[in-house]
Amino acid sequence: MLHLRLITPSDKTDDVVRLIERTVGTAHLAVVPGAARNPVGDLVLCDVAREAGDELLTSLQQLGIEECGSIAVENIDLSLSKRADKAEAEAPGEGADAVLWEHLTDATHEESTLSITYLAFITLATMIAACGVVLDNAILIVGAMAVGPEFGPLAGICTAIVQRAPRLALRSLIALLVGFAVAMAVTVGFSYFMDAVGLFTEAKLEAERPNTGFIYAPDWFSFVVAVLAGAAGTLSLTSAKSGALVGVAISVTTVPAAANAAVALIYDDAKQTWLSTGQLLLNLLGIILAGTLTLLAQKWLWANQRRRRVARDGHGTVRR
Repeated sequence: MLHLRLITPSDKTDDVVRLIERTVGTAHLAVVPGAARNPVGDLVLCDVAREAGDELLTSLQQLGIEECGSIAVENIDLSLSKRADKAEAEAPGEGADAVLWEHLTDATHEESTLSITYLAFITLATMIAACGVVLDNAILIVGAMAVGPEFGPLAGICTAIVQRAPRLALRSLIALLVGFAVAMAVTVGFSYFMDAVGLFTEAKLEAERPNTGFIYAPDWFSFVVAVLAGAAGTLSLTSAKSGALVGVAISVTTVPAAANAAVALIYDDAKQTWLSTGQLLLNLLGIILAGTLTLLAQKWLWANQRRRRVARDGHGTVRR
């Protein structure tokens, strides 16, 4: 269940209340007239099943509540109420499958912002991966994959394509390109330092690396895994099952490929540099492709489900 806290102008409160009352999947409606001070208006509270949340939020936006008032949404971790159980049973579909498009857009907007913290994480992840490729240490590679924050901008690009949000697309693309550029540049300097103190050597990089050789060996398996990981990561974001996102992070060869390219660059190994870069681009392409197709499929399925319900009931909402 989701909890909605609305601030509505007094002249719109009745419209909002009627909308909530006739929306399938809502419960616990409360109105406190004149409670809001900034902006001035009424306080309206209600709970809604997650699978009905996107439809209600869209209708509230159509009423202009986000412009003249406020819409706040919170997840309810526990709700002991027969009315809540009834609302969830009446709402179409399953809550785990529901997509809150406004929440997804807002989340990816935040995750795809080029910030000091984002640059720090992707740079540190790339330096950790650099140590992993030189030592042929799979544990360090997995750790670097988990630390890397690059899935945020990738999800932002997918969301922007589906939602036709050019600003989000540009913001995400900048974060992705600048992030990797900065991370690789810093890792080149880091590699020079490690080479100077004798911790990195060309012999280690060029030696047989059974645990990390796949990083500079792009093939169809790399693309397939990236596609599968992209689909899984997108489902993780949209279904609120965020635990799967860590598994996605350690399934794709993005940060390790960037690290291998940076280390190979200081030893003038053009082959590993280009192959690693190809691995990086192949994984990015696979993730974006799969993420976009997954979101399009979810959008189509929910729109189709809504059309079937409208056709069955004769209208988009049902009064209870």
